[in-house]
Amino acid sequence: MIRLLNVYYPTRTVILILCEAFIVGGSFVLASALVLGSDTLTILGQNHGMLKIAALTVSTILCSYYFDLYEPQHISARWEIYFRLLLIIGFLAFALSAIVYIFPQAAIARFVFLLGLILVIASLIAWRSAFEWISGHAIFQERVYVLGGGQRASSIIETIKEHREAGMVVVGSDAAVADKAERKRTFAAAVEQMASVETSIDRIVIALDDRRGELPVDGLLSMRFRGVTIEEVGSVQERLTGKLQLDGLHPSDLLFCEGFRMKPSQQFLLRIASTLVAALVLLLFIPIFPIVVLLVRLSSPGPIFFGQKRVGLNGRIFTVYKFRTMVVDAEADGAKWAIKNDPRVTRIGRFMRKTRLDEVPQLWNVLSGDMSFVGPRPERPEFVSWLSEQIPFYHVRTLIRPGLTGWAQVRYGYGATLAESREKLAYDLYYVKHQTLGLDLLIMFETIKTILRRRGAQ
Repeated sequence: MIRLLNVYYPTRTVILILCEAFIVGGSFVLASALVLGSDTLTILGQNHGMLKIAALTVSTILCSYYFDLYEPQHISARWEIYFRLLLIIGFLAFALSAIVYIFPQAAIARFVFLLGLILVIASLIAWRSAFEWISGHAIFQERVYVLGGGQRASSIIETIKEHREAGMVVVGSDAAVADKAERKRTFAAAVEQMASVETSIDRIVIALDDRRGELPVDGLLSMRFRGVTIEEVGSVQERLTGKLQLDGLHPSDLLFCEGFRMKPSQQFLLRIASTLVAALVLLLFIPIFPIVVLLVRLSSPGPIFFGQKRVGLNGRIFTVYKFRTMVVDAEADGAKWAIKNDPRVTRIGRFMRKTRLDEVPQLWNVLSGDMSFVGPRPERPEFVSWLSEQIPFYHVRTLIRPGLTGWAQVRYGYGATLAESREKLAYDLYYVKHQTLGLDLLIMFETIKTILRRRGAQ
């Protein structure tokens, strides 16, 4: 896997993106050559033709990204890939028609864009079919043996199956055994058999529920010296899912691992970036501010803004501000998490939550220093005290400023139960561990996708 901006991406996904960018750009260049003939290089050079083709290429890749074409775990069937490709080309055709109609100088030449789009869709469909066929061959797959037979082993096997874009295939694992001495013999025999057979194993994932006295160290060292990668289950889970594995997580894992280094200089840089982005978004929001205020006023009787106590940096309590999306006295019976199709939410409020318009006043919290633009979402004091008792390491998320958006928001969504809050913490800890300006910019970019796709809101 390839690490970019402190996030791991499957190598085959990066190759897929680069090849599709080459195919899209090449299709429009070919279309120009077919239409313009010998004048192709002259016209492309004089009228910024190559720049226009580059812009089209980037737009196509971005559309593919926003339609989840590079995240196969969000696609249920192969036909859906081709259907989404057709949607993307249809959208681009409509957008190009509108742009060329308004700005005729944006065109390269007559019929170039039309022919280019036809070549793009034909090439991408053929390429996707070929890529699926090629990547499915055993030679391009990493053979993985999961050493362990408990819950952790079952979890990593399921994760590998879900993330097939990683190119990993589980070729063996161990059955659950209750007796500790028997487990030790089973694991040692499994490693000894791997060392003796000719079938190659590329990676061994250690997924033992209790490694003390059960880990076949000598056999694993022998495999390691033969070129087999030996890796702990938590590291594999972290790369594949973008979250820390909470099961079996110990304080030593946080003390001695890479990351969790919140340097003052880095925090200062992130603070400046958050302030600049928050100020820019507020300026862009000013023209539609009166419209939102009017919609809130018409939705139901009550105030325009809604203030709520939240837990911030180092446990400090502050007031977060939102546009009101619920009826007045929605929590007369006490604090409650929002649920799907919550009856307390107004009709306009439901739209504002899906589009995140209700969160815009929190930009003031960012400017005032209570929040950052990116970080773990601040939780209510009533829930924090309870969650801290139920979930180990929950307090770690308060060691940095809470955020308007965050890694858990773009990768998971809203948490309204203990189990969901625990899952969100796994993503929040990943962010705290790998926090950098590059990761913040990536989260901001993915937040746009989350808003456009209307994911994660209640």
